[in-house]
Amino acid sequence: MANKRDYYEVLGVGKDASAEDIKKAYRKLARQYHPDVNKAEDAEAKFKEVKEAYDVLSDDGKRATYDRYGHVDPNQGFGGGAGGADFGGFGDIFDMFFGGGGSRRDPNAPQRGNDLQYTMTIEFKEAVFGKEAEITIPRTESCDTCHGSGAKPGTKPETCSTCRGSGQQEVVQNTPFGRMVNRRACTNCGGTGRIIREKCGTCHGAGKVKKQRRIKVNIPAGVDDGAQIRMSGEGEGGLRGGPSGDLYIVLRVKKHEFFDREGDDIYCEVPLTFVQAALGDEIEIPTLTEKVKLKIPAGTQTGTYFRLKGKGVPKLRGYGTGDQHVKVTIVTPTSLTDEQKELLRQFGDLSGESTSEQQEHHESIFERMKKAFRGD
Repeated sequence: MANKRDYYEVLGVGKDASAEDIKKAYRKLARQYHPDVNKAEDAEAKFKEVKEAYDVLSDDGKRATYDRYGHVDPNQGFGGGAGGADFGGFGDIFDMFFGGGGSRRDPNAPQRGNDLQYTMTIEFKEAVFGKEAEITIPRTESCDTCHGSGAKPGTKPETCSTCRGSGQQEVVQNTPFGRMVNRRACTNCGGTGRIIREKCGTCHGAGKVKKQRRIKVNIPAGVDDGAQIRMSGEGEGGLRGGPSGDLYIVLRVKKHEFFDREGDDIYCEVPLTFVQAALGDEIEIPTLTEKVKLKIPAGTQTGTYFRLKGKGVPKLRGYGTGDQHVKVTIVTPTSLTDEQKELLRQFGDLSGESTSEQQEHHESIFERMKKAFRGD
């Protein structure tokens, strides 16, 4: 865990950050490092790092545990986990000096299956409106032949005679500190506490098998990039009658050619001609569901935003829908005929742009910029 960055540092927020601050920071970084947008070699790794940090800090329980213990999982001690430091003998050392006596997990007790994660890429509008999809995942399940026991049908596992079912062996050592007891996994049963004399022909004693499982996924309307769907009990099968783990589906949303998304609001940009902006017009705007009319007032400036209320994304949690924001950009023609140029010159004369009086009282932005370059 030593090489893992602090989750607050990953998201660029302080430890007193609110849930909303954490969500905003995550959305910003997720868009920045999304592999579909960022083609840098380390983009995907950074995206996963940001996602991992958000998964922990956005959950009140996980955040409290992280604030207290950091990257060490208190449920697994100081070992285990990818990249974790291996202190495998810590419990044994404690037992050597203090004689043991602590509680230990029963090796024959039911064990919950592992959680699984599946990354699913969906279209922009599928995230907006939701969809039902079917995915195939590889996972381990309890063996149907032996019902998870690992033993051949008609037989059952026997209690290990060496450790008497505890899964551990005690080794007594005389040291300068006195008589010490060191506990290790039983070498006869491998720490399971059981011996299978006749193994199941299907799972070969493992009690579980690999299968391809087809699962229907209901993606709710309004999900965003990086959203996570938890499917209870769809993870790996448990052992010895233990419950299955969960399946976590992480969604990646493709970019749209015309629309951009910020939370529940949609943004787009449409071009206007000089004539439309100056005289006003009524134009047709595409939305997520239909085409609507938008009235452009006379004298509209480039960069002006117009709001189409209720034309955004359905709110994932709660009622209502976001808005669509339309930015207009005035496009300057690049190819004019002689007649068009002459008409523009006449327009300039009529608007007074070429008279000294107008230049004195209504100096254009272009002239002011020229003077700034000259240092006037």
